[in-house]
Amino acid sequence: MSADDRTQKLAQIAQQVKACTACRLYQNTRNPVPGHGNIHAEIMFIGEAPGEQEDIKGLPFVGRSGQYLDYLLNLIGMSRSQVFIANVVKHRPPDNRDPAPDEIIACKHFLDEQIAIIDPLLIVTLGRFSMARYFPDAKISTIHGKPKYDERMAYYPLYHPAAALRNPMLRHDMEADIKRIPSILDEVRQKRRNIIITPSGDKPESDAPPKQLPLF
Repeated sequence: MSADDRTQKLAQIAQQVKACTACRLYQNTRNPVPGHGNIHAEIMFIGEAPGEQEDIKGLPFVGRSGQYLDYLLNLIGMSRSQVFIANVVKHRPPDNRDPAPDEIIACKHFLDEQIAIIDPLLIVTLGRFSMARYFPDAKISTIHGKPKYDERMAYYPLYHPAAALRNPMLRHDMEADIKRIPSILDEVRQKRRNIIITPSGDKPESDAPPKQLPLF
């Protein structure tokens, strides 16, 4: 997909989010927060829901959690200009409450489409609601920092930055987990290089089976 196509498709999703009334969250909010970042990002961060500052600016992770995320990215020599950031819901829940199941379902297709367009090497989930997309019924305290892989990408569950700000004891784990990202990216790059397209072009095959690290 060309850069122009990606940009256009992501802009279309943003307009659809702006007009969406599929759940109650659009009520009494200032701005939708569809997501933002590099259209060619190797890493896609998925959080839970916009907060007050995000609602004001229409951009994800621009409050204190965003400042801490910037710090974490700096630990591995990266900046937010290199990644794409989104949330499982696109409008701020009232009083920053947890997103409800029906609200997450209403927004799911937007996030699915964004992932398909960006096609990242690594999806980093921030907090338990985005983690549940890929690690259902798991506990974040048990699986944080333990990636799993399929044939095209890795899924990496981390604590939400807000949790680390509330509980400084989590910061050591959070920062150690972030520092593993370069090696995970290297693994996925190698996995994609090993994919061989059959002559018919119908089905990709890999010379090694997908690898999944133990979750527990």
